[in-house]
Amino acid sequence: MAAPLDQLTSWRADWRGLNVVVLGLGVTGFAAADTLAELGARVTVAARTPDAERARILPVIGVDLVELSGDDANDADVVLALGADLAIVSPGFTPEQPLIRAIQAAGIPMWGDIELAWRVRDKVEPAAEWITITGTNGKTTTTQLTATMLAEAGRRVAPCGNIGVPVLDAVRDPAGFDVLVVELSSFQLHWLPTEGPGALSPLASACLNLAEDHYDWHGSPDAYAAAKAKVYANTRLACVYNRRDEATMRMVEQADVVEGCRAIGFSSDTPGPSDVGLVDDLLVDRAFLDERHTTALELASLADLAAAGLQTPHGLANALAASALARAAGASPVAVRDGLRAFRVDHHRTEVVAQIDEVVWVDDSKATNAHAAASSLTAYRSVVWIVGGLAKGVDLAPLVAAHRDRLRAAVLIGAERASLAEAFARHAPGLPVSEVDARETDRVMPDAVRLAARFAQPGDTVLLAPAAASMDQFDDYADRGRRFADAVRQHGEGAADDEHPAPSRDAG
Repeated sequence: MAAPLDQLTSWRADWRGLNVVVLGLGVTGFAAADTLAELGARVTVAARTPDAERARILPVIGVDLVELSGDDANDADVVLALGADLAIVSPGFTPEQPLIRAIQAAGIPMWGDIELAWRVRDKVEPAAEWITITGTNGKTTTTQLTATMLAEAGRRVAPCGNIGVPVLDAVRDPAGFDVLVVELSSFQLHWLPTEGPGALSPLASACLNLAEDHYDWHGSPDAYAAAKAKVYANTRLACVYNRRDEATMRMVEQADVVEGCRAIGFSSDTPGPSDVGLVDDLLVDRAFLDERHTTALELASLADLAAAGLQTPHGLANALAASALARAAGASPVAVRDGLRAFRVDHHRTEVVAQIDEVVWVDDSKATNAHAAASSLTAYRSVVWIVGGLAKGVDLAPLVAAHRDRLRAAVLIGAERASLAEAFARHAPGLPVSEVDARETDRVMPDAVRLAARFAQPGDTVLLAPAAASMDQFDDYADRGRRFADAVRQHGEGAADDEHPAPSRDAG
């Protein structure tokens, strides 16, 4: 018989005999099932269209699989019949799904994978410190950059969480880590408690920004903001917030933190005595030094940011946030600088694909919401904008209105083109707008690039910043970005052929 749930706060607690259902067989669902099986729990995964490779491994690790039909009532009956003591919910399940509501109505406790990871974080001792990062945009870059800075400081560090590596995998790594830098999505934060045995207490935390996103999942702007605000709960040393985003400041003001925890602001202007910021072309720290009321420490230069691919306003904000988090964890100014110099932004984040006939082609497929697209658009003077996809319940009309003056033209892609076309007609009348109505994924980006090339003039930037999710036509944002880059390269090869045409058969 397993110990009561409130006593399961260590890898060394008695998990044997605990009957657990894990909902979903994605990356996090599999990691949760594998962890619980290793702990000795009885585990059943319940999933719709489970990944075939992961499903093949489940019997090997002693985990059962129940395939759900997609019929809400039937699925609820199947899961409840398992008699589970605990349910682990994957981020893909929304709070209002009938299956989730049925489990809650039955009184079965529900954890996310992050709560489970926090409870068993001591598998390898000493347990790693946690730094937690969320925000509508910039989470992944800031997580990677913070980890790079800490690695330069000599710390054994793992970026994990929503970034792609499950926290449970990092916790169970036999080598162990000094610090886990954990990217948290709003979905993961939704399921986290802020008090009790499963509540996180990170060393430092940050919400980078708050903008419209995922309202379809959370149900309202307030619910989305409340989920993001959980990142600050019980923080012990530093709550890092964006001084240009009042929502993040309010989150810190209202957070229940450990006594002595400090609020550390970041912004691209001159920093105050508890901030990091910018003075001339230097990133400086006025937070983590004794003489902060009269002195600032130089961390890096704007040239260092440009070399790392962080030259946009959004990139600067990410670099400042990462600097504050790394400094909170003990990184020296030199380690922060060296981390920036060693860092390179991932693909599909304002990545220059090519320059063809004095037109720059930029892949920012990771701009999956309006806030990210706005940051990307702001970085360029004259833009042919490739935009569209799944808007996730967000109205993109304000984005069109705000950036009309920098647009040469727009090329619309995706399943929700009608509302986008209406927004352009209303807020940017007279702007050339074309739609890609290709039904086949293979044709979307070649057609979009062909149309964009017709509009672009020397000095322009053709920018893929969709402001929307990709799953209507692509596997994910990376697939969308790769297809864009391939189409741009094919366009470039065609342009080169036009400059150097093959000899005519009649020549000579």
